[in-house]
Amino acid sequence: MIFIAAGTQDGRELTGRLLRAGYSVIASVVSSYGEKLLAEYPGILINDQPLDEEGLVSYLTEKNVALFVDASHPYAANVSQNAMKACRRLSIPYIRYERQSVPVAYEKVYVVENYDEAAKKAGALGKRIFLTTGSRNVRVFTESPALRDHEIIVRILPTAEVLAEMEALGLTPKQIVALQGPFSKELNVALYRQYQAEVVVTKNSGEIGGTDTKLEAAVELKLPVVMIDRPRIAYDKVVYTFDDVLQFVAEKLPGK
Repeated sequence: MIFIAAGTQDGRELTGRLLRAGYSVIASVVSSYGEKLLAEYPGILINDQPLDEEGLVSYLTEKNVALFVDASHPYAANVSQNAMKACRRLSIPYIRYERQSVPVAYEKVYVVENYDEAAKKAGALGKRIFLTTGSRNVRVFTESPALRDHEIIVRILPTAEVLAEMEALGLTPKQIVALQGPFSKELNVALYRQYQAEVVVTKNSGEIGGTDTKLEAAVELKLPVVMIDRPRIAYDKVVYTFDDVLQFVAEKLPGK
């Protein structure tokens, strides 16, 4: 049995590759939307409960998991750290699939280490802040003293759960762009213009996360971009292609 942290598009695609290769797979997600997408894969088992290190040790033991594939989001540092610790304790092979970053050559990109720094930097660069970082850390921006007199626009998934979270933070409908990506450069340009963005805040989530088209749109409009850097994690084993993951799995589980 393979356990895969699969709460991303490429995580789901990698899950499909493993299933088609004949492996038994448990895929883990933390949102109802992600669970619905994974449920389309025949033969899959799904875990929809968040698991810390102790929870992972218990779950992996109970399910007799033989290998862990970490295809979580590049910014989900806690997931990766807990996974590696649990796998070391259980002597389970661990492999990290890491999507490639987008090269950055735009002189108006300001790289920061965390969300607090992003809020401060964005506040210094403009009054209308367009967030493209997802919903999980919006509170940092809505509660930041650096953005007290600023207008915040958030682009989020159009689910009832996420919309309720944004409303609970005090955001009004005119501040919420509820759309599912990926977004083309042209659509990003149109949205930045429509909402009169003065600063774009993003993460380097790779091309599959739309970082390339966000940057291209900002370049066209000459907008400054605050980019939150990826967490620096020393993975026990990391690869950058699906084929390398499949090769590792085949070597560790030769008899499936």
